Amino acid sequence: MHGLLPSAVETIDEQARRVYAQYGAQSTDLLKNIYLEALRDRAVYTAAAGVDPARAVPVALDVGTDNEALLNDPGYVGNRHARVRGQRYDAFIDAYVTAATRMFPHAMLHWEDFGPSNARRILERYTPHIPTFNDDTQGTGAIVLAAMLSAVQVSGTPMRDQRIVVFGAGTAGVGIADRLRTTMIRDGLDEEIATRRIWPVDRQGLLLDDMTGLRDFQRPYARPSAEVAGWKRDDGGIGLLEVVQRVEPTMLLGTSTVHGAFTEPIVRAMAAAVNRPVIFPISNPTSRIEAMPDDLLRWTDGRALVATGIPVDPITRDDVTYRIAQANNALVYPGIGLGAIVSRARRISDGMLHAAAEAVGGMVDVTAPGASLLPRVEDLREVSATVAVAVAGQATRENLARVNLKEPVEAVRATMWQPAYRPVRARRP
Repeated sequence: MHGLLPSAVETIDEQARRVYAQYGAQSTDLLKNIYLEALRDRAVYTAAAGVDPARAVPVALDVGTDNEALLNDPGYVGNRHARVRGQRYDAFIDAYVTAATRMFPHAMLHWEDFGPSNARRILERYTPHIPTFNDDTQGTGAIVLAAMLSAVQVSGTPMRDQRIVVFGAGTAGVGIADRLRTTMIRDGLDEEIATRRIWPVDRQGLLLDDMTGLRDFQRPYARPSAEVAGWKRDDGGIGLLEVVQRVEPTMLLGTSTVHGAFTEPIVRAMAAAVNRPVIFPISNPTSRIEAMPDDLLRWTDGRALVATGIPVDPITRDDVTYRIAQANNALVYPGIGLGAIVSRARRISDGMLHAAAEAVGGMVDVTAPGASLLPRVEDLREVSATVAVAVAGQATRENLARVNLKEPVEAVRATMWQPAYRPVRARRP
């Protein structure tokens, strides 16, 4: 008998073993990483949040390349023309958004891996009109905020009193700054004061308002040059150590991809002024992290509250086991997507992002010594469901939901796709 199914049907567990065997058969770590990235591009929303794979459409937008080696490579499969920029680029993005929203009127558009000059402009253009979300800016900001809210419980320093140094003022770093600033405003500060609680440091040192070449999203955080008239300068710029010594920050955030940038003198200077310094070196992979957690704990006598962008094994010091939080965006964005789907949200609001961060931070008990500031990445499914309920509820409160959710928990659970085969019954003649 011949039908639509293949001659051999694998169970879900058998498929998982086969995929793992294929991963193990890759000959180098690079090939293993490529394999896992391809798998991630197909399985994160589904694996983490139970989004039906039939309802997720991965799209790659090809605007050409200026890389001559690629253009001359016979094996290159991309468009063979110079990279499109400016008005033509924006028109191309608009054509895609128009087509996608016409075909799928209630779809959420998730943007990933867009450069700094484009990511924010695209997000700001479409956010008021459709449900859309940029993981590099908003996802990173939400997960760092979740860890920060947990750290606040431990340190006892409220958000309105934080002094934050961001080392690496690109898309991710400023996206995090935006999220933290919004939270400080929620905690009672006006926008101007909240903005002045953040010190951005990049390649040229502390960003100042008289610098040329600043990006539009960096300018609100650039410090007045008169404010730093007497500060020490190295190679024309004000370095991270000088900033830390002058500012005495309560939080040091790393999104620079500069390995070892958080040196012992910098960390000890911070720890000398703050009882529970919050230090988040979230650049990844390990070769790009600003500091390793065991060093941070050693230089601060175990007082640092640490989250990283890489997985780290527990660290035991002075009879205390420290479980280092991994600030992985996957803890928030699948749940944000699921919450938007369940509520049929008209757009993704700041309130929904804040609700997601609070939901993640609320899943951990930080009262135990050495406790992680975030849930385990291994618990993605549970975390995503919790985030989705919070996001859907917030969408309802803001009148952004297109459906009336009387029981958001049940609605989320009912929507989550399960990897299981339904029994096939023969049709009666």
